[in-house]
Amino acid sequence: MDARDIIKRPVITERSTDLMAEKKYTFEVDVRANKTQVKDAVKEIFGVEVEKVNIMNYKGKFKRMGKFGGYTNKRRKAIVKLTADSKEIEFFEA
Repeated sequence: MDARDIIKRPVITERSTDLMAEKKYTFEVDVRANKTQVKDAVKEIFGVEVEKVNIMNYKGKFKRMGKFGGYTNKRRKAIVKLTADSKEIEFFEA
């Protein structure tokens, strides 16, 4: 898998922006990617040093539209912690 296929998008929430002060960044990643692949992809795309990766799996929720029911897509989220001497990732231009 290519690095851009592994990391889908950053997750921007109130909690994830608070974690950025501790050099922890949250990404939605491919459901087949493991911690090593996520670590290598972040290094390649952003040019930073990664200390640790935590991954969480989310099941799809059951949703209904009238009489039809189905599940949303399952997701995988990764929290990437950078080393102390690494530069920061800029999502927003100031």
